[in-house]
Amino acid sequence: MEDRTPHVQEWLGRLVRCEPNALHCTLVEPKKMSALFHPCVKEDRNSPSAISGSGCVCRRAFYDPAFGLPVVAEHFKHVGEGGTDRWTYQTYAPLDLRPGDAFDRFVISRGLFWVRTEKGLLSILPQRHGLGYNVGYSGGGPHALAAYLSQVATTNGENTAAGTPYEKAHPAILAWAQSNSAERGTNELSLSDLKAMVHS
Repeated sequence: MEDRTPHVQEWLGRLVRCEPNALHCTLVEPKKMSALFHPCVKEDRNSPSAISGSGCVCRRAFYDPAFGLPVVAEHFKHVGEGGTDRWTYQTYAPLDLRPGDAFDRFVISRGLFWVRTEKGLLSILPQRHGLGYNVGYSGGGPHALAAYLSQVATTNGENTAAGTPYEKAHPAILAWAQSNSAERGTNELSLSDLKAMVHS
């Protein structure tokens, strides 16, 4: 993910820089793992990740203190001034919200799926590996998303564990997830909105 939306910026704001560990290494291709341990060109022009003294392909390690999940930032900076200077971020989605947290609002922003809890915490939407979410067509991604949101709606926001079977998707939520309107811009659905869809 890139840092272009307010939601990503909010999430990035709570990350803590740290020394890379084994979990960070799982987020990086084996051939590029050593870049986790190299300084950025902005810190050392002679870094092994520096290109011609001004370009850079370093990585930085962070963790999300809310979930303890590793985050790796990948830097791509062209040589010279005025070119591309971009950071992208990789992490894992949590499998559930934290104990005691309850779902309040679902957010789609530029293809990323978020949840805001009743306490105001912004999180990547809980997701199981292999059950990726998507919207705007009739495939598995919208089914997985609709099943998850249906579970949240029918449990009053209490059951936020990922991995709900596709067949648990409520037809109204599935219709929304498959619609073109779900993929336009930033969309937010409150728990009340989801419950209304289930009871419509």
